[in-house]
Amino acid sequence: MTQPALTASTPASAPAAVPYPARWTALIALLVAEAMNLLDATVVQVAGPVIHADLGGPAAAIPWYSAAYTLTFALGLLTAARLGDIAGRRRVFRIGVAAFALTSLACALAPGGGVLIGLRAAQGLAAALIIPQTFGLIRAMFDGDELPRALGAIGPVMGLSAVLGPVLGGILTHADLLGTSWRAVFLVNLPLAAAVLLLARHLREDRAPVRPRLDPVGTVLAMAGTALLVCPLAAGTGAPGGAAWAAAGLGALVLAGFVVHQRRAAAAGRTPLVEPSLLRGRAFPAALATSTLFFAVMNGVMITVVLQLELGLDRGPLAAGLTLLPWSAGLAVGSWAAGSRFVPRHGGARVLCAGLVALAAGLAAAALAYRAAPTGHYPLGLPFALALAGLGVGLFTAPFFTLALRPVSDQEAGSAAGLLNAVQQLGGTLGVAVIGGIYLTTTSPHQALATSAALLALTAPAARAMLARPRTPTAK
Repeated sequence: MTQPALTASTPASAPAAVPYPARWTALIALLVAEAMNLLDATVVQVAGPVIHADLGGPAAAIPWYSAAYTLTFALGLLTAARLGDIAGRRRVFRIGVAAFALTSLACALAPGGGVLIGLRAAQGLAAALIIPQTFGLIRAMFDGDELPRALGAIGPVMGLSAVLGPVLGGILTHADLLGTSWRAVFLVNLPLAAAVLLLARHLREDRAPVRPRLDPVGTVLAMAGTALLVCPLAAGTGAPGGAAWAAAGLGALVLAGFVVHQRRAAAAGRTPLVEPSLLRGRAFPAALATSTLFFAVMNGVMITVVLQLELGLDRGPLAAGLTLLPWSAGLAVGSWAAGSRFVPRHGGARVLCAGLVALAAGLAAAALAYRAAPTGHYPLGLPFALALAGLGVGLFTAPFFTLALRPVSDQEAGSAAGLLNAVQQLGGTLGVAVIGGIYLTTTSPHQALATSAALLALTAPAARAMLARPRTPTAK
């Protein structure tokens, strides 16, 4: 699952310049684009084993039908946000939607697994052009009491997309409409993208009042370092080998060079890709670690369930989609309850911690359900365990971004939100590829769930460091 990329922007002119009905029509275009991105990530997870059966190739390629998309999406977020600042968010948004439609069509026509993975990477880059623009465009069109109403519409849309994604993937693949089989999960993007482009004419153009410049050196360093760090660890199945760890170490060095470059760029008065001040304290780096670990667990559990049902039990994509429905429903309910009731009453920190506990309990219940099921039989307790785990995910994600951005200044907000969403996508990529790879190697959901539980255990101290408020000096 993917969250919208938050961007801080100052409208170039007053939001009142857009007529009242047109503002809400334009909002529909932005919401459909957000939903399209999330749907595309989840429907392909369910369709992955069917794609593999049709196109052939190694089983290790199955997680990469999803991971290639989320990886390039993450790599492109920060630069795409800058492009919106420079060239105009409306323009970049429309280019991204058109590119997303074209790459979706190309994915539907892919003749082989390797080609599809490459096209999914291109599709992820197109999505990266779309998502960072949405918050800035909303802020440009709405103000006063309308702004929170417009922003508040995103949560229910994302929750509904999370519920419908796995089920839609299962239904479209199982229905085999006109013989399209899995290709329908990409073709469905074409009418959605056409509707977005039609409604997008009501968007008003918006860009940063002081246009920043691109940071090509920083962009190359960030992309190269991240790719070296993530891809070797996620490319194989089972435990990474020595070459993978060496490449990951090189990636860490490149990212360290990226941090140095960003500090020098800021000191020289140039526009850095990421505000270096974000990494000076403890809270925001801890938020980045929390996001990476948590979303690795979330996406890893989902791909494990899908692979075990479709490959291990030969139940097909429809059964996988319906099994994930309680997870998605629990996520939607938890997100709604946290935002409307629990966070205002108990505070975001307590609700976030309750989400971690509920997710841990759901993982334990899922492990028990798998253990209780006879070999070759459907684990009857799994939907109930997934509902509990999904509830935990919803409780966690509702307050997470607000708490993570709490120590961030207005000047840092856009860079911080883009970076936070980027590492979320990277975490999801690692979860799908590594945890999914562990299942493909061991064919044991217990091993995959044990890895997920270990990563969740590491999430707790990272979240605690994120929530710790800096001490203020006492007056003498």
